[in-house]
Amino acid sequence: AKLGKVDMLSVCISLIVLLITSFTFATHAHQHGGAHADKAQTVLIAGIAGLITYMIVGGLSGFFEDRLEEDEEREHEEEEEAARSGKPRSAVKLAGQAAFFMFLYLEVLDASFSFDGVIGAFAITNDIVLMALGLGIGAMYVRSLTVYLVRQGTLDDYVYLEHGAHYAIGALAVILMVTIQYEINEVITGLVGVVLIAWSFWSSVRRNRALEAAEGKAAGPGEKTEARSGV
Repeated sequence: AKLGKVDMLSVCISLIVLLITSFTFATHAHQHGGAHADKAQTVLIAGIAGLITYMIVGGLSGFFEDRLEEDEEREHEEEEEAARSGKPRSAVKLAGQAAFFMFLYLEVLDASFSFDGVIGAFAITNDIVLMALGLGIGAMYVRSLTVYLVRQGTLDDYVYLEHGAHYAIGALAVILMVTIQYEINEVITGLVGVVLIAWSFWSSVRRNRALEAAEGKAAGPGEKTEARSGV
């Protein structure tokens, strides 16, 4: 928990992993036809470019988020000032600014999710058609499903689903590094994520059952009898 508070720790870890990968797996990169070649420079440049993109997107996201918070605080202060002085305030201008920065903020977030999807797709296949189909389905269906689950409070009920998703992303990252040198079957790559998500779901179900059992024991037989009788 303390290490998580260190600024730019994720970037430092990514750079370390990138250097290790460049001088290990990338020196004997797998090529089509079974041949191997030294792709250390290519992997290093691509990794640095990805980190730069990540930092730019993260910086823009933080900037727009801070700007939205500042606009909300300023709007609240102007509301209080208008209430004290009895003067009308420019609600249209404030609403327009808030909507504009909210739009930019959502676009930046959407771009960051798109980066994750595209990079993760390379861990499964290099077929552009399959990648386009998968990302298209993700854009139309998975996001709608995500919004539905958030509104239904599913992530609150199944608390380990988010952890399982993070583990799945980490597993895909490891597989993506390994596939630089070794060829891994696409079925294995896909099943790893499915197994981790299913495991997190089952762990959440077991947790919920354990909590219900503990609450039932804490309630005691007397309270159960009263609840059944309707008293």
